[in-house]
Amino acid sequence: QVQLVESGGGLVQAGGSLRLSCAASGRPFTMYTMAWFRQAPGKEREFVAAISYSSANTYYEDSVKGRFTISRDNAKNTMYLQMNSLKPEDTAVYYCAVRYLRATMRKDDYNYWGQGTQVTVSS
Repeated sequence: QVQLVESGGGLVQAGGSLRLSCAASGRPFTMYTMAWFRQAPGKEREFVAAISYSSANTYYEDSVKGRFTISRDNAKNTMYLQMNSLKPEDTAVYYCAVRYLRATMRKDDYNYWGQGTQVTVSS
């Protein structure tokens, strides 16, 4: 079992920044691929970014490339999402997720999920 707890969400003006964190406990942190997804009201949960267990590989959804940066600190069992140049369309609940195989963009491939943290970007 893996437990995931997100934090760092909040209300920010367009153009601002936030850093989300995802703290993991349970099975050894270094065994996971980790990812961020988001879900806006009335929409499907969508892929945002993923990072391999060694941090050697990162993946981003096209709309966040150049604005968001995913990282992880295996010593702290924590993953991060630095979000810059935020836009109103980034407003959503952000979830972290874990799987034991290579990163994918499909939410159904992920085994464990956090409870989510709300990000609201005002125009």
